[in-house]
Amino acid sequence: MSELNIGDKVTAIYKTGKYIGEITERRPQHYLVRVLAVAKHPMQGDLHNPKDAEVGFFHERKALSFREQANIPEKMVKPFDGEIPDYVDSLRDATSKLRTELEADNSTWAQQSLRNLDSLEKDYFKNL
Repeated sequence: MSELNIGDKVTAIYKTGKYIGEITERRPQHYLVRVLAVAKHPMQGDLHNPKDAEVGFFHERKALSFREQANIPEKMVKPFDGEIPDYVDSLRDATSKLRTELEADNSTWAQQSLRNLDSLEKDYFKNL
């Protein structure tokens, strides 16, 4: 894989979310990526016990904010070639896709995830 450079547009996977952004800094084995759009909303719950509701603490996982920067391992960053969508529109699309997936799943984990998503959407879109 060819090395990416500062200013390159990329997709980046951070925890369980996927984002479109730009590289702002090169670090050992990592890129610092500024988030410009959300491609996939993070999954809810415990990262170490995916899709399990029977955990000590069921985490509410927010998407990274517009222009928030994240230190992401090289292997999780890929070149992006395309039109970067508006952040709010991309967040709305990502939450909608996650909601559709969760509504099709009858598990306790999905039900808890939907409650988290309801709360997150109220927060994300409260000023719109």
